[in-house]
Amino acid sequence: MDLGLTGKVAIITGGTQGIGKATAERLAAEGAKVVIVARGQPRLDAVAAGIRAAGGAVHTVSADVAQPGEAQRIVAEALKAFGGIDIVINNAGTSATGAFESVTDSAWQADFDLKLFAAVRLVREAIPHIRQRGGGRIVNVTNIGAKQPGARTMPTTVTRAAGQAMTKALSKEYAPDNILVNSVCIGLVRAGQHETKAAAAGVDLETHYATIGKTVPLGRVGRAEEAASVITFLVSDMASFVTGSSINIDGGASAVF
Repeated sequence: MDLGLTGKVAIITGGTQGIGKATAERLAAEGAKVVIVARGQPRLDAVAAGIRAAGGAVHTVSADVAQPGEAQRIVAEALKAFGGIDIVINNAGTSATGAFESVTDSAWQADFDLKLFAAVRLVREAIPHIRQRGGGRIVNVTNIGAKQPGARTMPTTVTRAAGQAMTKALSKEYAPDNILVNSVCIGLVRAGQHETKAAAAGVDLETHYATIGKTVPLGRVGRAEEAASVITFLVSDMASFVTGSSINIDGGASAVF
């Protein structure tokens, strides 16, 4: 099935592991030209090598998206490498949670810088170029806690909720430009942060996944490739009448739509 992605240029932050890596690989396989952004050139090089070996087109940008000014450089590099921008996928971010009274001002600011302002800056820089192409797609990767926050889940649930609000507002503002803006809310999906937690606890990784997977109605933890498939759909021609929407990728864990 042709998804209409051949030749499209996609910027993906957090593009060297988990959902970002899987999405970059999937989009490249569909014929898109991908710009993967992350901290650490060695890991960028490794992911890019895999994409190129599979016949895909990729450009890497080593950047800390939480820093002001990096968005402008990322967009400039994408334009230099591929001549335009059609798709932005804001995927950078890790889970930062704790008891409310233990979360310092600096921790709050760091989380907003990484998960909200990084997306704000990149979208702001990219939109004029997406508009020039006649429209495009923006996908913001958040999590199910943005819709249904629990105890000891801040600052992440608050910053992700802000990302949800930004998604809806952007979808209405840029619909006349044919720029479709959606989000995905991630539940328990295999990721580097789980590997870190398992290692810190001295628990076998598969045992860890089996344990936390019992809390999911489908009975298992999701795979990054499953999230990548949903994101690929949202940026494809198949989703040409979908904007301002939020899709849970959580195996049924969330109690809200």
